[in-house]
Amino acid sequence: MLKIILADNQAIFRAGIAKVLAVEDDVRIVAQAQTVEQAMIAIEKFRGSVMIYASSFLPDTARLAALARESGIQLVVIAENSELPERYLNAGVLGLIFRSVDGAELLKCVRKVSSGEVYVQDMRAVASNSDSDDFVGARVRDRLTPKELKIVALIVQGFKNKEIAVQLGTTEQVVKNYLRNVYDKIGVSDRLELALFTIHHRILAEAAAASAATMRATLPNPSGTA
Repeated sequence: MLKIILADNQAIFRAGIAKVLAVEDDVRIVAQAQTVEQAMIAIEKFRGSVMIYASSFLPDTARLAALARESGIQLVVIAENSELPERYLNAGVLGLIFRSVDGAELLKCVRKVSSGEVYVQDMRAVASNSDSDDFVGARVRDRLTPKELKIVALIVQGFKNKEIAVQLGTTEQVVKNYLRNVYDKIGVSDRLELALFTIHHRILAEAAAASAATMRATLPNPSGTA
């Protein structure tokens, strides 16, 4: 049985990876860490596992690699497109993928790494996909209103509808109405698909984050209206 630890502060992204891996009969998700402390505990507890972690979540690569070696854990880092693989490979990380990775390549990487092999996602494919992703992300971004972008940002952060309503100073039903419009505009069916789409299209994620920051600065006191 191939044991997997997922470490990322984005709950929806962890859920997306788990959804891909859970359908494999020989793969078991043994832990999901959303804080550094939880990740350290999982490394100690689930020896001999493969840890898939976000580069921004656990930035101290040298320390993480040393702890992983002590526990017999192989590491797969989810890197940003601008990062160089050598930084991680030189520290002892065996697998490097990007957030745009598809399910088939993710599985291939995990299986290679679990056998002690090095696996790095092809940067040429990532660069090729980036232009297309930016075009699609830009089109979707331009179709969404600032408030819809704010909701998208909160969904990616794992907020529930009730919590989003509090953030926006409106009602849960109004948030549901907005979400239906967002689903229709983007062409997704639920919040998991919405979050994964947003994370995959960086230009949309950046727009959502910027809109969220702006609205936090200008939002009036909650009034119970949209």
